[in-house]
Amino acid sequence: MTTTADRFGFTLEQHYSLLPAALFSYCAPTSVTTPGIALFNHALAAFLGLDARTLDSAEGAALLAGNVLPEHSTPLAQAYAGHQFGHPNMLGDGRAILLGEQRAPDGRLYDIQLKGAGRTAYSRGGDGRAALGPMLREYLISEAMHALGIPTTRSLAVVTTGEPVYREEVLPGAILARVASSHVRVGTFQFAASRQDHALLQALVDFVIARHYPELTEIERQKQPLALMEAVMDRHIDLVVAWMRVGFIHGVLNTDNVTLSGETIDYGPCAFMDSYHPETVFSSIDHQGRYAYANQPAITQWNLARFAETLLPLIADDPEQAVGPATELIQSFPERYGKKWLAMMRCKLGLFGEDSVDQTLATDLLKWMQSQAADYTNTFRALSSETRPESGPCDSADFRNWYDRWQARLGRNNKPLKSSLCLMRNSNPAIIPRNHQVEKALDAASSEGDLTLARQLLAVLATPYEDSPDKATFKVPPAPEERVCQTFCGT
Repeated sequence: MTTTADRFGFTLEQHYSLLPAALFSYCAPTSVTTPGIALFNHALAAFLGLDARTLDSAEGAALLAGNVLPEHSTPLAQAYAGHQFGHPNMLGDGRAILLGEQRAPDGRLYDIQLKGAGRTAYSRGGDGRAALGPMLREYLISEAMHALGIPTTRSLAVVTTGEPVYREEVLPGAILARVASSHVRVGTFQFAASRQDHALLQALVDFVIARHYPELTEIERQKQPLALMEAVMDRHIDLVVAWMRVGFIHGVLNTDNVTLSGETIDYGPCAFMDSYHPETVFSSIDHQGRYAYANQPAITQWNLARFAETLLPLIADDPEQAVGPATELIQSFPERYGKKWLAMMRCKLGLFGEDSVDQTLATDLLKWMQSQAADYTNTFRALSSETRPESGPCDSADFRNWYDRWQARLGRNNKPLKSSLCLMRNSNPAIIPRNHQVEKALDAASSEGDLTLARQLLAVLATPYEDSPDKATFKVPPAPEERVCQTFCGT
């Protein structure tokens, strides 16, 4: 493995490698035969201070595939644990390798990680590789989430390897260059806690506070673990509220997929709802509906409770004294979430201020949408027009009754209608990554090597709140024969 000079703009720093060695293993990416760039994110490259033109080349493909390394990189795989569908496991980066942290022009650090770059110490018998389809899915959905204004890891590039990967069938291989504020997870803390090493836990707390919550350095050190727990909880409440706003279903909300930064991570079996139903599940491995749309808030609380357990030794010397304040904080989750969820729904409905009818208005609309199998995205977007929707189920007595009550509430806003419409159009996307459209794009890329649909979809998803005639086909829900009922992890 060779290194290359920083002509691409990489100025990698190595902060994670300064943590105790138990938290990672050094390993180099495994070279591939013929790397080629399938998708490259010029805007993200510029944001990171990279030379996009130079990096989007055959030489850049070799670097983003791991055949050569940027200067100052010290590649490593992170160790972590995790509750997967409620069951604890020892895990780690089985196919992802962290090259280092890029100091962007905004002064912040961003992890540069290669996903699908080969075996690591945590591969557990896997090949460490990834198929093209799942890597394109992560690129498409993560960039769509970013455009929707939802905290997320991002995708710098998808690089084809020229090599097959063997799953249930032979598939073209690929590597995703992923960018994150950091890859520290609840599972990272679970791994550290399992070693019963206070110094290891304290090192992680110090790292996360310095990286993501520097304001906590101003408080007493003994109070920092509980304060960190509260700060992480608040970020994840904001995150899951944002998911609920756009109808996003994560699919594998295990503790190893809960970042301390509050970013969405891991886009395996994720999907967006078409017809509204709170019990919607797409993941092929979620047989019990554990991670259904409506369960995401409660599962987030459960995951954060696992995080709280890891911090007990640092909250108080006597674990019994630590349990009380930690439990009290976790139990405040439903009330905190409920307030932010209702604030979000007020935005979706163009409501300013607070009114006693707001909760009922929101829940009644959702019940009506469920009863009619109404499209989640299109229904809310249609409400942002200046006239009452009248087609299909909207021409029913139940909807007209709800609409009249909503109009009465809008009349109490003490703000002009155009302010409500603006608020709604900024809260309700016109375009989401429709599952059937995503699958068509991935299939064309994987089976035919044709990225035309993927690029078209990316272009439309870049401005999800803007409506125009040329986007009309991307707003149409799937026909019955087009519906995607299952999504897959793609490991």
